[in-house]
Amino acid sequence: MLVRISEIQIKKRIRKETGNINELVESLNVHGLMNPIVITREYQLIAGFRRLESAKKLGWENIEASIIDAPTKIKKLEMEIEENIHRKDFTPDEIVDAYTKLEKLKNPGFLRKLFIYIANFFKKILRR
Repeated sequence: MLVRISEIQIKKRIRKETGNINELVESLNVHGLMNPIVITREYQLIAGFRRLESAKKLGWENIEASIIDAPTKIKKLEMEIEENIHRKDFTPDEIVDAYTKLEKLKNPGFLRKLFIYIANFFKKILRR
């Protein structure tokens, strides 16, 4: 659901520091919001503080949000903790593998380029 950022309430939270969000701001600017923030029916923020702050830096007026039922302060706090505690960063090997694959996709070798050219040629013929 698309909600107005100005209507979202940020109550006392566990995470007080956003840290350096410049990379997240750039990611939102290039790729958009991939994971909606989470709010209650009363528009109280549960999860996505850094995403919300990044959207504000970009001057967004609206943001995609998932609305959940969190009837008690205990449930809200549990959800905020869960959102942040179970994250796992990539290992250094996973990062290297990911960027290696990305580089190959962005800059395919000669044989790959030839294959893509031939495949596109036959697609054009079949469309006729």
